[in-house]
Amino acid sequence: MNCRFCKTKLNNVFVDLVNSPASNSFLTKEQLDEPEVFYPLKIYVCEKCKLVQIDEYKKSDDIFDKDYAYFSSFSISWLAHAKEYVEKIIDKLSLDNESLVTEIASNDGYLLQYFKENNIPCIGVEPTSSTASVAKEKGIEVIEDFFGSELANTLNKSDLILGNNVLAHVPDINDFVKGLKIALKDNGTITMEFPHLLNIIKENQFDTIYHEHFSYLSFYTVKQIFEKQGLKLYDVEKLTTHGGSLRIYATHLENGNKNILESVTDLLNEEKEFGLFDIDIYKNFQKKANKVKYDLLDFLLKAKKENKKVIAYGAAAKGNTLLNYVGVKNDIIEFVVDKSPYKQGKYMPASHIPILNEDNIEQYKPDYILILPWNIKDEVIEQLNYVKAWNCKFVIAIPTLKVIN
Repeated sequence: MNCRFCKTKLNNVFVDLVNSPASNSFLTKEQLDEPEVFYPLKIYVCEKCKLVQIDEYKKSDDIFDKDYAYFSSFSISWLAHAKEYVEKIIDKLSLDNESLVTEIASNDGYLLQYFKENNIPCIGVEPTSSTASVAKEKGIEVIEDFFGSELANTLNKSDLILGNNVLAHVPDINDFVKGLKIALKDNGTITMEFPHLLNIIKENQFDTIYHEHFSYLSFYTVKQIFEKQGLKLYDVEKLTTHGGSLRIYATHLENGNKNILESVTDLLNEEKEFGLFDIDIYKNFQKKANKVKYDLLDFLLKAKKENKKVIAYGAAAKGNTLLNYVGVKNDIIEFVVDKSPYKQGKYMPASHIPILNEDNIEQYKPDYILILPWNIKDEVIEQLNYVKAWNCKFVIAIPTLKVIN
């Protein structure tokens, strides 16, 4: 395999999580008796540009198909994050009813609905018809397609192009960023949000690795990718979302109206000091992932021997990576609860743990609830605060095993 950005041959393994099905390939009851396809989950790091990446074992148009089951609007905290961003960016860029905003991977309209409320023209690009149809019901215009340079040539140029958690999802990252430049007005701005590789390493977040995420990004590497396509990063913000993310601000290299701010230099220095410019920092991640695996397995087996009842909350993609790497099946965890009706009644891939609605928690009265989407643990604990009535405890596996009373 060669690096998807700089084409250097890849020889350095970042982490090997063996194999698993695609993380959002939830199963129907009928599919439980059918063969399941597993794909390698082996991640490499490029020695030259330091892009951490997986090969395209499963094609993106197979992953993001018409039955794609991730709907952004089922997270209250994510909706609040989207609304706050819209209010901030309208003010920062002086957007009005003559501006044009394009969101790539607009999902179910979770964010564009707030631009629409402010009477700012907007359009979404979303390849999954399941989520796009929900956005259209909200009155949002959506192009059902994958974004790249070819589609960009057909779009009206935008004052703002945004993408939250999509940059890591594209197999051809060079063509994707090329498309951003094509679709951007001369004085326009691009914002992209993505999990920060520094935090993935620092906080043991190996469960954010799955086949939908083709790349794992540092600011250092993203800067190289954007500059190659004639774009400059002029600002960056650190976010708490998804365990620690970055929001980058980009514009045309030739745009003299936007000066590069100190935040860019500061973050590059921080990444250099942490070691992201050097290959050695990437070589110890396997040990950290293995420790999480052994600690969680030890806890679950001990709970089982003590006849404790354990369930999980959140049928998230990261949960599937964790459960499948640890080797947990439905004999260890009875069921997973999820708010999304699109997942309820289905089963987790590989582990075959059933996904139920929240009513089942009070009926079953578990001793422990393993929170799989640890990035929204505070939201989940508040939502399920009634479980303290029978002394149920919450469990987090990452960055280290923690039992919360």
